Amino acid sequence: MGQVSASSSIVVAADPQRALEAIADYDTMRPRILSSHYRDYKVVEGGKGAGTVAEWTLQATEKRTRNVHAVVSVSDSIVTERDSNSTMVNTWTVTPEGSGARVTLRTTWKGAGGISGIFEGIFAPLGLKKIQAEVLGNLQSELA
Repeated sequence: MGQVSASSSIVVAADPQRALEAIADYDTMRPRILSSHYRDYKVVEGGKGAGTVAEWTLQATEKRTRNVHAVVSVSDSIVTERDSNSTMVNTWTVTPEGSGARVTLRTTWKGAGGISGIFEGIFAPLGLKKIQAEVLGNLQSELA
């Protein structure tokens, strides 16, 4: 089992603090930026920042879904979502760039072994990057 990861970035027209607060707002902002690949989104605990627990189903492909139970932590310029149901971790990193902020979304997990793991390591990041790009584009629009 190897580590599989996908990462996408975008520059938003908001200062880093505002961007970080938007990313960590699971009550209001998160439902507005999720793509159609996300279903059954709900906040279980909290709703803003560290300690938030949210759940959703990620429909990565027609046949691949993942039920996510994300526990959120926040430190400095990073929001981390750890899935209690798997090894998946989403890391949102915000850094200053020009008059705005660069937001990078990185998803990692332990992949399958054997031949299926090889295919997962090649194809899963490509599909996930498309989903990440759509979510980041939605965030960019909301912060414009």
